[in-house]
Amino acid sequence: MPRVTRDGVSLYYEHEQATDADEAIVFIQGLGVGRWLWHRQREALSDEYNLILPDNRGTGQSDAALPPLIPRLPRKLRMLLFIKLAGYSIGGFAADLEAVLSDAGVDDVHVVGASMGGMIAQQYALEYDRARTATLLCTTHGGEQAVPIPEETVERMYDVPEGASERETVRHRMGPSINESFAEEEPEAIEQILDWRLEQDAGEVARESQGAAGLNFDVSDRVSEITIPTLVMHGTNDQVLPDENAKLIAEKLPNGQLELFEGGSHLFFIEESEQVNERIAEFIDNN
Repeated sequence: MPRVTRDGVSLYYEHEQATDADEAIVFIQGLGVGRWLWHRQREALSDEYNLILPDNRGTGQSDAALPPLIPRLPRKLRMLLFIKLAGYSIGGFAADLEAVLSDAGVDDVHVVGASMGGMIAQQYALEYDRARTATLLCTTHGGEQAVPIPEETVERMYDVPEGASERETVRHRMGPSINESFAEEEPEAIEQILDWRLEQDAGEVARESQGAAGLNFDVSDRVSEITIPTLVMHGTNDQVLPDENAKLIAEKLPNGQLELFEGGSHLFFIEESEQVNERIAEFIDNN
């Protein structure tokens, strides 16, 4: 599988090319999670579009660029050093994406990003010229106007229950991202996701540092400069990033569309994948 090196960091990505496809989509995942996040989009769209799926630095098979002394430092200091020394900023992730797309030989691309990936997509659209459209899922433009992650969700995302196994910890932390009804209706899907998360997700220090990059993200005064067609989708029951953030983005975009999924969770694009996939395809085909 292909790799590209930027700033001394080896970045892994997958490039699936469909027969006779002219359009390319790049999927960018959120905080600490691997390419598994897009498994239902991949299944639905791979026959008609060329798909590019990078691992963000620190995740999956991409390098973490972790200086050896950082794990022994206090959490706040090591996150600061990770941002300063290892490229853990949304701008750095956008530069990584540009390196991947250049290496893949893609001149124009439809960018789809979820959560932190949606932040990267916004930054990328502002800084580079390959993006033809952007689809922003369950994300925020950051800044003082944005509605932050609820404190109880932050605590849950980083909590390690006493005596819990690694798998139990991952399941516990995932709670705010999904609807209980989905977990009850599709237990096999949850178990598969847990398998993928244990295999692909970022380690603890890289995950914390990606989180710090997201907290420092702010394009609230620049998002109106994104002039490419942009589809903003969000679940109304998002316990991680409240849907008010989608409305804030959409009202500032000169060429934006907003679609809210009633009762949708942070991972609404997995839970309601059929409808989401149809909408993504329709949006791309019309632009």
